[in-house]
Amino acid sequence: MKKHSSTAALALLVTLGTVALAPASSADSAGAGTSATAAKPSAASPVTALERAAHPLRTTDPRGALDDLRPLGRMVRDAKVVGLGEATHSSHEFLALKHRVFRYLVTEKGFRAFSLETSWGSGMRLNDYVVHGKGDLRKIMDEEFQGSYSWWNNTDYRDLLLWMRAYNRQHPQDPVHFTGNDFGFAGPELYDRITSYVAAHHPALLPRFTELYRGLRPTAAMEAHLASYLELPLAERKSIAERTAKALALLKQQKPAGGGGAKAESAREAHAWAVQHATAVDQTARGYAFDFEDPAQGAESRRYRDSAMADNVLWWQRHTGDKVLLAAHNAHVSLHTPLPEAYPKVQGAFLRDKLGKNYLSIGTTFDRGSFNAVGEEGKVREFRLGHAKPGSNENTLDRVRHRDFAVDLRNVREPGRSWLATPRNTRSIGTAYPGPGAELPFSLSRSYDVVVHLEEVAAARLLPSAARGAAGK
Repeated sequence: MKKHSSTAALALLVTLGTVALAPASSADSAGAGTSATAAKPSAASPVTALERAAHPLRTTDPRGALDDLRPLGRMVRDAKVVGLGEATHSSHEFLALKHRVFRYLVTEKGFRAFSLETSWGSGMRLNDYVVHGKGDLRKIMDEEFQGSYSWWNNTDYRDLLLWMRAYNRQHPQDPVHFTGNDFGFAGPELYDRITSYVAAHHPALLPRFTELYRGLRPTAAMEAHLASYLELPLAERKSIAERTAKALALLKQQKPAGGGGAKAESAREAHAWAVQHATAVDQTARGYAFDFEDPAQGAESRRYRDSAMADNVLWWQRHTGDKVLLAAHNAHVSLHTPLPEAYPKVQGAFLRDKLGKNYLSIGTTFDRGSFNAVGEEGKVREFRLGHAKPGSNENTLDRVRHRDFAVDLRNVREPGRSWLATPRNTRSIGTAYPGPGAELPFSLSRSYDVVVHLEEVAAARLLPSAARGAAGK
């Protein structure tokens, strides 16, 4: 087995962006493009139809009044999960928009959970902080947002987490929660939660769990642990997945205390959480047990990842009853994959299958601006793109008279409806740039229920450890 090529493939699996699928344009990497057409659109233009359905947004800044988001609230309707995407992983406006929309959904629509494209265990640590004030936020972010998750170690998500903590101080009986839905890293705290539950409720099984998890609980920081784990031969990674699956099955077989009353309810609750934690551990092991040298297995691994992320969001929503804002890349919140051979099915499609209209997908686009990404030299740096190119989805969207706006694609009439149904090049920028996958042929109406278009974006401000981690992956 070629260890180093396998490592690269595994790193791609947990990369927080789209898989390398289609060639990017050299004009984009040079920041070239043409300015949006200023001429007034004709009645036969899709721009006219888009304008009739569009609602302007005053700002992406989460502070201040939120009244301009009321039309977006009407688009949300009664959805239980709202997926809000990002066209780049590291532009300030996309991240600030998530914070701002979450504030609105919390205060006006009863949402109580923010779910990020990060590991389940990381979400547990951050949830302890926002709900109980446990730990130091900066330290938790530095430890949990490493490697491919380093992009989340930024001032925008720091501000969101601080707001969530402040909200919970004021509303201790009705808190908001933070959850991770990915499986990239099963940290030591996750193993500790499981074994502590077994020790307290099923002590006779503790030796068996100790054996099944032997050597799996990380003793090094996330980046170092994953670097060594990804070098393991495929057979060993498959063996680990067999062990975590046995532990999960054994835990599921156990019955919490029967009867009624508060004590029995507490026992059932503790068992449900322990099973979900063991599920997350098993997801990590299974996610790394594919043969990434085989293209078909690589595609199946990406399908598995999005399926697992959807399952984790669904578990949280159904178990807690929280309405959830799901924050992820556009490609993950989407309802449709543009290249099924390489990326067979995405998280948003799984959620639509399970939730129907109770899942709402919101994609984002931009005309011009900057973002952080890993360059060809292997270092994190800022990239800047000029106006979107003619023929792209962004170029037409930017001709709508509003600077920034939200448009419910379900309400757009002809000729806009036909325009939205046609696949066109659309920016889809992950963790590396330039390179494959920077543009993909999306049909907007097949991919999203709603689109938020921003005229201009600027690179997010990464906290000091983030640039080091992202560059070292």
